[in-house]
Amino acid sequence: MNNFKPVKQEKTVISIRLDVDMLKSVDNISLKTDISRNELIVQCIEYALEHLDND
Repeated sequence: MNNFKPVKQEKTVISIRLDVDMLKSVDNISLKTDISRNELIVQCIEYALEHLDND
């Protein structure tokens, strides 16, 4: 069995501007899935980066 080694990931605070309707959609999904707005946005960005067509 591997030993547990806690690791603190480096994060930084940024500011973004969203269309009002997009923010409402993000907030609705956040409520339905019971995750924070921040975590939802992070997961969306991760998904987009993983599926980005780099051609």
